[in-house]
Order: sequence, then structure tokens, then C-alpha cells
Amino acid sequence: MKHLVLVAVAGAIGALSRYAVVNWIGGRYFPWGTMLVNVLGSCLMGVAFVFIVERGLLSPDMKPFVMTGFLGAFTTFSAFSLEAWQLLDRGDLLHALAYVFGTMILCFFALFIGVLMARSSF
Repeated sequence: MKHLVLVAVAGAIGALSRYAVVNWIGGRYFPWGTMLVNVLGSCLMGVAFVFIVERGLLSPDMKPFVMTGFLGAFTTFSAFSLEAWQLLDRGDLLHALAYVFGTMILCFFALFIGVLMARSSF
């Protein structure tokens, strides 16, 4: 139960942070704010992974708070980046490439289908 509360609180903070950054940076012709949170969140996910998981410098209770809650709400791209990196780190280049390109292509296609479905129903 404690982890659920930690994730919920951190998720609220992460979502509000994302909203603030995206609106502050903006991006009328290119989504600079979203790109910034995705890149920054991915970097922070790497830092958190090393400090919490690999080195144990922070309490394991911080993992759901920082990695799942805050960074998960700040940017889901950070989780994607970590998973791709873990595949590369273990030497699985083929699966890493398949995951990266497959995710990008499938997610874009899924978004396209979702837009078409939603637009056709209204």
C-alpha cells in the first residue's frame, strides 16, 4: 500500500511538472516542450536507475516514487529508453533495435488509427 501512495503522489508531481515545462517551452510548429521532457526524463531515469538499482545509494522505496511515479508521469519515454538501454547493455542489439523501431512505428501507427477511429465516431 505504501508504494501505491508513493507512486500516486509522485505521479501527480510528475504530471504537473510535465504540464509546466511543456507550457513554458511551448512549440507552435515543433513539440519542443515534449521533446525536452522526454530527453530530460530519459536522462533522469538513467541517473535514478544507477543510484537506486545499481549502486543502492537511495532507499529501494525511492524506485517506485522516482522511476514509476514521477518519471513515469513526467514522461513515459524514460521507461522506454531505459528498457531499450537494458537490452543494449546485456548485448542484445537485435532485440534493442527491434524494440526501438518497433515501438516507434507501432505507436505512431496506433495513434494514427486511434485518431481515425475517434474522428469517424463524432
